[in-house]
Amino acid sequence: MATLKREIPVANDAPSVWEKLRDFGQVHTRVAPGFVTDLKMDKADRVITFFNGMVARERLVTLDDDNCRLVYAVVEGRASHFNAAVQVFPEGDGSRLVWTIDLLPDELAPGIGGMMDEALKSMRKALAS
Repeated sequence: MATLKREIPVANDAPSVWEKLRDFGQVHTRVAPGFVTDLKMDKADRVITFFNGMVARERLVTLDDDNCRLVYAVVEGRASHFNAAVQVFPEGDGSRLVWTIDLLPDELAPGIGGMMDEALKSMRKALAS
């Protein structure tokens, strides 16, 4: 199983960053605008469209306010397993975002890693405001 991990500093306090991240149905407006171009809720799942036209159905697994941690799974697509956790930690005057994805098959890792890198560009800006 491939594990992909990215960390970025965010120029905003952890409670403010968490308030945006925990809004599972608004990732396209509050967390990664431009990277996620559309979102439709379908019961508890979010169906998101990315900047490159890819579509994913994501299901919320855990929303942990005490630890500022959100876990979601992609439940349809090429991956046989896709589980992701995003967590925010206080750091100095700002915060640190840690995003980890466990993924099968391993061959998808380079493409998903590239998508993560692209997403973080949007996320850093959106979460800092």
